Amino acid sequence: MARSSAAIGAVMLLGFAGCGGAPVPTTAVPAVDVAAPSSAAESRPAEPRPGDPRPGDPRPATPAQAEPHGAPPLEITFDDIKLDMQKGDPFTRDLLPRRVTDLERRRVRIRGYILPSFQQSGIEQFVLVRDNQECCFGPGAALHDCVVVRMRPGKSTTFSIRPVAVAGTFRVEELRGPDARHLAIYALDGEEVR
Repeated sequence: MARSSAAIGAVMLLGFAGCGGAPVPTTAVPAVDVAAPSSAAESRPAEPRPGDPRPGDPRPATPAQAEPHGAPPLEITFDDIKLDMQKGDPFTRDLLPRRVTDLERRRVRIRGYILPSFQQSGIEQFVLVRDNQECCFGPGAALHDCVVVRMRPGKSTTFSIRPVAVAGTFRVEELRGPDARHLAIYALDGEEVR
């Protein structure tokens, strides 16, 4: 829990308003908890929806499927984690299509931009956004256009204005602000940034 709260605090210190929430003050860092499913019904995968993988799709059938040792991370894009929702719509776990739930706890690589902060090197936590335009963060932006990255212990990165590829373990993790609105819904335990 401490790591999650610290990560959220770091995100808030960056002035990150959330991918879909209202602006968060940067002068105080309130304690924010990671929302967990409150019942077994909320934690089960959503029913298949249009656009979900079909039998024979190269994506894994279950999130627990083991990857071969030393296998490269699965290459994904922000389009792979896009949800069928409009900017500002409330998030519920039933919006998650199978193609997203199948990525849970998988090693992936995704390209995007590091949300700027005051820190330029030794960055251990950051927000990866779809592109470097204002549409990807701030009030009313889509929740699926960002991923909160927490580098694994001993790992860090340097800020770049160029796109980066981040490899790590993907998770659906609901991060909420003090007003209970979602700031982000995706997280990555980062292994490397190129």
